[in-house]
Amino acid sequence: MKKKYRIGQIVPSSNITMETEIPAIFRKREEVAEERFTFHSSRMRMKHVTAEELAAMDALSDKCAVELSDAQVDVMGYACLVAIMSMGKGYHCVSQERLHKITAENDFPTPIVTSAGALVEALDTLGSKKIAIVTPYMKSLTQKVIDYIEDQGFQVLDSVSLEIPDNLEVAAQNPMNLVDIYKRLDLTGVDTLILSACVQMPSLEAVQQVQDECGIRTITASISTAYKMMKELGLDTNVPGFGELLSGKY
Repeated sequence: MKKKYRIGQIVPSSNITMETEIPAIFRKREEVAEERFTFHSSRMRMKHVTAEELAAMDALSDKCAVELSDAQVDVMGYACLVAIMSMGKGYHCVSQERLHKITAENDFPTPIVTSAGALVEALDTLGSKKIAIVTPYMKSLTQKVIDYIEDQGFQVLDSVSLEIPDNLEVAAQNPMNLVDIYKRLDLTGVDTLILSACVQMPSLEAVQQVQDECGIRTITASISTAYKMMKELGLDTNVPGFGELLSGKY
């Protein structure tokens, strides 16, 4: 019998991307491996990507962790990168520890993956040093993301902020637009491109094309999250078509 895993996600109420991109990655993996997956989520209220709404939303993550541990998911992902990064440098460690403790207190200790922590770990796994990023955020929030990443030991050489405050509008972006948007970046000296430093901005369809075109390792927040979930589950990370991180080399 094929092994089945339950993938849990804590998502902003207005996020409609992580419940499509994470399953898409795992479904693609099912084409080359035996394991099978089901997907389960709990929501935190948030409509606009502002510092105030993000902080209020993060406070609801504890309730979501309890609900998902009731379902006994095998791994749990906190699916909002900027919410974690806007709470202060290194906050992904605080969040992961707190949410894991909550699941343990609910008698089902569960590995916790935050998209923020997963992105940082992905950069470390790839041996990245000099980064360029694309975000849908207002410039002030993009700067928080840059500061957070640089505090983790990486250098962000250039960035593009699309300045879209409405979270549903972020989700409505055509991922193939990124094939042109990334060209606004100065990639001189860059060893890793974060094509979408946001789990709400769709990007999967563009990742492999952009990596092949620019010759620079290309990742996204959602790909990093899926990679970390697979590692937590002890699974092989070869998923063709989604860039360097899921090439099976790591």
